[in-house]
Amino acid sequence: MIRLTVPAQNLGSGNGSNGKMSECKLVVLGNSCVGKSAAVVRFLTNRFIWEYDPTLECTYRHQTTVDNDVMTVDILDTAGGDTDNHREGQIRWGEGFLVMYSVTDRQSFDQVLRIKSFLDEIKKARNVSIVILGNKSDLEHEREVSYEEGEKLSEELACAFYETSICLGDRNVYEAFHELVREVRRRKMVDSKQRRRSSTSQQMKQVLKGMFTKINNIH
Repeated sequence: MIRLTVPAQNLGSGNGSNGKMSECKLVVLGNSCVGKSAAVVRFLTNRFIWEYDPTLECTYRHQTTVDNDVMTVDILDTAGGDTDNHREGQIRWGEGFLVMYSVTDRQSFDQVLRIKSFLDEIKKARNVSIVILGNKSDLEHEREVSYEEGEKLSEELACAFYETSICLGDRNVYEAFHELVREVRRRKMVDSKQRRRSSTSQQMKQVLKGMFTKINNIH
């Protein structure tokens, strides 16, 4: 695996609402040739590169600003031919998942649902933050998957959906990554509140148990 650090890029406004640096780990999943590496490079550098090694797995560390919060984002660009065992490790590592398909490849679209099922199996459904990204919208003459089909699938899976042309560089690739960061952040906040409530409940139980013990000793 190759690890790279990409210079910071401000894609929001401000320098962080609370001055704290948040972190999240994102994994880009999908069939070979759907544009996973191109999406990552476009998001990080605003450039488009035509050719990539489909067997290469890379992790990028990048600082960016989303909704006035400065974020350190680790992005795992997965290889197309990963085995289930290897992919399981990637999923356990990740906190948010950008699941990609090509609008010119029906099979890659059908794979999205299988990937989501695998995510649910490994992470448990309530712990899965995903965004669906359909690529190659500029190749309208080769389209096999309509926009409406992608939108319907996202509604069924209760997640955000974007279509983009990474080649042409429209803003949706940035919006997809930013929305995934937001979703990871929201889920972390919910989990933190649940842990605090659980901790408070346990503390109250201990206090009540101590009180009943003292009362019983008095009697």
